[in-house]
Amino acid sequence: MLPDGTYDVFVVDAAAAGPTALRLDVTILAGDQKGEVVSVRAEGLEVDELDALGLPGTLVVAGGEPSLVLEH
Repeated sequence: MLPDGTYDVFVVDAAAAGPTALRLDVTILAGDQKGEVVSVRAEGLEVDELDALGLPGTLVVAGGEPSLVLEH
């Protein structure tokens, strides 16, 4: 579990997890957790699993709950 905070990330793996959901593995790019790979399930990103690969994004953890925004 990551501490609450904002993390710059990069998508290293992606798979469909439902009609509008993806399971993503992202790596953290800076800070104490740099290089750590985190798995998240995201919905409504409006990108398919192949297009998600390699995208940068921002992972925000608040109250232990992750939220991911991809830059596309």
